[in-house]
Amino acid sequence: MTFKSEIVFVRILFPFIAGIVCAYLFGKGSLITTCLIAIALLLSYLFFINLFYKKIKAYNFKGATGVVFYIFCFALGGLLCLLNTQSFRKDYYANQSYDYLKVWVNGEPQLTNNILRFEVEVSSVYQNNKPKFATGKLLIALKIDSLRPVKLNYGDELIIASKYLPIEPSYNPAEFDFKAWLSSKNIYQQTFINQDHLVNLKTSTGNPIIKYAIEERKKQVEIYRHFIKNDEAFAVASTLVLGYRADLSKETLAAYSKTGTIHALSVSGSHIAIIFFLLNSMLSFLDRKKFLMIFKLFFICTLIWYYSLLTGFSSSVLRSAIMITIFILAKAFNRNSNNYNILAFTAFTLLVYNPFFIWDVGFQLSFISVFGLIYLQPKIYKWIYVKNKWLDKIWSAVALSLAAQLATFPLSVYYFHQFPMYFILGNLFILLPLIAMMYLGIGILVLRVYFLAPIFEWIITFTNNGLKWIADLPFSGITSIWLSEWQLLLLSLALLLLVYSLVNYRKKLLVTSICLLLIFQSFSAYYKIAAAKQSKILFYSLRKNYAAAFIDADRAILLTDLSPEDKNYQFFVQPALDKMQVVDVLFVNWEQDTIVNSFVKFKKQIKFHQYSILMIDESFNYKKINGLPKFNAVWLHQNPKKDISSLRTETIFSTLLIDATNKDYRIKAYEDGANKFQLQHYTLKKNKAYLINLK
Repeated sequence: MTFKSEIVFVRILFPFIAGIVCAYLFGKGSLITTCLIAIALLLSYLFFINLFYKKIKAYNFKGATGVVFYIFCFALGGLLCLLNTQSFRKDYYANQSYDYLKVWVNGEPQLTNNILRFEVEVSSVYQNNKPKFATGKLLIALKIDSLRPVKLNYGDELIIASKYLPIEPSYNPAEFDFKAWLSSKNIYQQTFINQDHLVNLKTSTGNPIIKYAIEERKKQVEIYRHFIKNDEAFAVASTLVLGYRADLSKETLAAYSKTGTIHALSVSGSHIAIIFFLLNSMLSFLDRKKFLMIFKLFFICTLIWYYSLLTGFSSSVLRSAIMITIFILAKAFNRNSNNYNILAFTAFTLLVYNPFFIWDVGFQLSFISVFGLIYLQPKIYKWIYVKNKWLDKIWSAVALSLAAQLATFPLSVYYFHQFPMYFILGNLFILLPLIAMMYLGIGILVLRVYFLAPIFEWIITFTNNGLKWIADLPFSGITSIWLSEWQLLLLSLALLLLVYSLVNYRKKLLVTSICLLLIFQSFSAYYKIAAAKQSKILFYSLRKNYAAAFIDADRAILLTDLSPEDKNYQFFVQPALDKMQVVDVLFVNWEQDTIVNSFVKFKKQIKFHQYSILMIDESFNYKKINGLPKFNAVWLHQNPKKDISSLRTETIFSTLLIDATNKDYRIKAYEDGANKFQLQHYTLKKNKAYLINLK
């Protein structure tokens, strides 16, 4: 079997990723043995073919051997994914119930509103005070007592009560799927405890290298905290240089996002490249002799990996560190290296280490961006020939930004639902400040040149203000772009064919790509027209609050106890309105009577087009509803003392709605009554939202 050696990992990577994805989506623990047997057989066949290649004239059936090799890569990816899925292990802690868990903190705890959130690794379980080995990850939310706050660090061993629950799925349309996100991090259970349910053993475990990195980064963050007075500048400095997730304001985050420069706030390839070029220039005097040049390159690699360690070893930093290390080694030993093969080898290495990286948004965007830079940037750069040296550098930077933005466009829109129109202006503006901030930030920490801190702070503030000004320009971005999975695939395929056809002058592929883009645009136009004609009622599923949106075209009346500034509104309610392209929202509370166009709310009754709702709360306690009125639905709110049998004798309705303001025992009583009379009912708590289409 023969492969082009310069792209061998490119050929391996695609079936390997396909195996990971299939195992993640459809795999079961029982398939591990099957995969092991399949891999053993396939590997034996490939070993036999290579051992007796000439004797059996294997070149006559190299096509079949190639297929076997691809199947082997597919099975290997699947096996690694299954082996890394903790819930498939026999010793997974959640397979049985126990009294206590012994865990150790696997990360940096984050404090928000007296709630300390952190991941832990289970090391053993206790039943009747007898320990037993166990494994698995758990997400903990620890309520902190302000009078006796607890401080936890990476590696701390704890004993906690075993009261975990499966992570809940998303219940509302367009809501962030927290369960899927945590599943991609191998976390399937969570618990909410207070300090009385936790015992700190005052012992430590975990990876000593990671522990050292976290402690060292904390020291560096404290240096920034001491010398940078502006809170926003401190947050940007800590995030940009050290990858420490400080509290950035919404305005600053929005400015970086709307200008297409959010990558600057994630320690990634650009940061590693800046460090490499600085070190390579400073140590260029060592290039005079071969031995010294090799020493220089190994020294640079060591510093880059040390910096990667301090920033938490994120997937984007790992990718950059591995790629630059391979590039440096190839340069040191005068070997030609294919950029695509290096990129594929880096991805393969990271996925062998952790197959779940494939679902990490940063991992996906990072590799696609680098592919765009390798493939597209040189081709875009050749579009225009610029004689002037400095204008040529500007055009090179523009080509770089265009290549990265074009490559990541489908995924960026799919994940973030917006497109920055001034991304070229934003990236040109931040180019020099980013380099200056990296050099100054690292210089302050490494060389202790603290007198440069005011200049560092001023550059950050200047950059933030400049990006905010760009973000506030008219038509700075297209927002509320929602793509389904098949739309993402269609757009990606169309852009891929378009770029390939333009680069290689393929007319047929160009026509095909244009047709696919027209199909994509046609569906987008259809959804836009449908949204302009929509008439819907959406009852949200919340934890303690209530919300119902009465939607006409791009306007909605939102009956709720939430405000626009409330995080529950922004997380649970607003995404669905954005997805349905609602731009005008009128907030109305339970007691407020309102008449707006086709929406009428008066004396605990709602009429929206032809749909009517009776709103029952505590004001109906011990009162009889006279006249046998007829409604489409009855909405129970805040524990009204009305049983279902009396409701059925006093009103005529077809659907019972029970919101989350009712106590759990009341909800259970309402549900039992509805089941007794075989009445259609919806509980708007820990269930899917209830959507009514009126057209």
